[in-house]
Amino acid sequence: MVFRLLIPFLMFATFAHSQTTLDQKPAAPSTATTVSSHVLVPSELVEIKVFQEADLDTTVRIPEDGRISFPLIGEVTLSGKTVQEATRLIRDRLQARFLVNPQVSITVTEQAKRLFTVLGQVQHPGTYRFPERQNLDLLQVIGIAGGYTRLADPSKIRIKRQADGKIIRIDGNRLAKGGADAIAILAGDLITVEERLF
Repeated sequence: MVFRLLIPFLMFATFAHSQTTLDQKPAAPSTATTVSSHVLVPSELVEIKVFQEADLDTTVRIPEDGRISFPLIGEVTLSGKTVQEATRLIRDRLQARFLVNPQVSITVTEQAKRLFTVLGQVQHPGTYRFPERQNLDLLQVIGIAGGYTRLADPSKIRIKRQADGKIIRIDGNRLAKGGADAIAILAGDLITVEERLF
């Protein structure tokens, strides 16, 4: 009788220990992250695990188009999704046809270099790296690039987003006067300051 009572307890303890092991971050100096709000981007190396399904464990670098091939469910778009959203997507697809209540975890084992490029009428056009663990807005990156040249037209700034290919047009004059909300710059953004027409 005691032996039968111990079996469920031992099974639960083993499961809890396994879950803790899966969620632990690799030791330093790894840059691994399991932060659920982290947005996945191309060139990041991710490790995807399904509890007690070792055949499905996958380590893959996200390609430029943001789509990976995952066992059983085929192509999955990860780029632009948070870790939490990507985890839910894979879990739901596995559960829909193949597994009962799959436990999925995603760890970013190598983060992409966070870069942005400023071109056109700025003093120092080029590609720059984001400060460690810091976000930047449009006016800040214009400042990093040395500010506008005398030929610049601050009312005509374009931002091309690498993640979705969208082009955003910004009036930098209005932004500087507080007439518009700050524009956050994302990794991979291409910012172009156009030339003034005389």
